[in-house]
Amino acid sequence: MPVKMFYKEDCGKCPATKEVLKGLEALGATVEYYDVEDVDGMAEAAYYGVMSTPTTLVLRDDEEEEVRSWRGDVPDPEELERAWKSL
Repeated sequence: MPVKMFYKEDCGKCPATKEVLKGLEALGATVEYYDVEDVDGMAEAAYYGVMSTPTTLVLRDDEEEEVRSWRGDVPDPEELERAWKSL
């Protein structure tokens, strides 16, 4: 179940989001990180309509349908875990 995180280097909330996602990775989640200031990250962000950082998306595998997102906010670890486990 993919989880995607969009960040940029000067983002104030991005380090805290990365820490939350490390906890999810410890549970077995695959997290993909995208720097919105490089070409690949910018393209991926445009595809998902990402307009702010940090953005965290929990996606359903088969269709990459967005199940839950946090845009411009640090995800609550418990909510994030529930969203990931619901898939």
